[in-house]
Amino acid sequence: MITVLGASGFIGSLLANRLQKYKLEHQAVGRNDDIPAGNLGDVVYCIGVTSDFRSKPFETVDAHVCTLLDVVRNREFDSLLYLSSTRVYAGADSTDEDEPLRVEPRYSSDLYNISKLMGESITLNCGRTGRVARISNVYGRDFSSDNFLPTILRQAARGEKVVFQTARSSEKDYVWIDEVVELLIWIAAGGKQKIYNVASGMNVSNRQLAEKLQELTSCEIEFAPESPEIKFPRINIKRAREEFGFLMSSVLRDLSWLVELYKESLSQ
Repeated sequence: MITVLGASGFIGSLLANRLQKYKLEHQAVGRNDDIPAGNLGDVVYCIGVTSDFRSKPFETVDAHVCTLLDVVRNREFDSLLYLSSTRVYAGADSTDEDEPLRVEPRYSSDLYNISKLMGESITLNCGRTGRVARISNVYGRDFSSDNFLPTILRQAARGEKVVFQTARSSEKDYVWIDEVVELLIWIAAGGKQKIYNVASGMNVSNRQLAEKLQELTSCEIEFAPESPEIKFPRINIKRAREEFGFLMSSVLRDLSWLVELYKESLSQ
């Protein structure tokens, strides 16, 4: 049995849907729902704060650490899979899962990474089987999200000017939600390692995204004046690829039908 905690969120809801499709025994628990009594089986902890963590620091720590502590202290379960983020590699020398990581508590932007790493540490040291999935920037049917990619896709789908708030040379790793939830099921069911990167393994620049969007929609592109360059390190996905044989999609190849998906969502 798999228990999805945070099943009202983007990843959690689609994970629960996939488990339902496969007719796998599971229970879906929304972020504000009471956690059922009894043994939860294999828990997938999807509770988290993403794009608004800077304006909600206390809520971020509560989601990533405090609620997790309550589960570990007071609930029975067989294993725990904690959803973390590849953001934790900021400043690291490599993106190997066993690489030591760096954080700076004086920086407000590092509060997210620190809270995720605390969640990871609790999971891996709770005395029961614990695993961590460090997930890259997920894309898919997240039509109302304020994250970067959904925002520019909405602008392009509406025929509006697409405004980038980071430099042309900025780059990130993007991974398709359907592949993410599929891989999470395999990891939760018996992954051999403690930590897995869940990513495409390749970076895509703002310049590449802008050129492709312009080609698909003829939209006007603008880069905000003095926009900062933000480059995420390329994520090593060798571990997940060798154990599970997964090959991830490319967001550049997927942009054409993603734009159509967003157009359909606007017409509904």
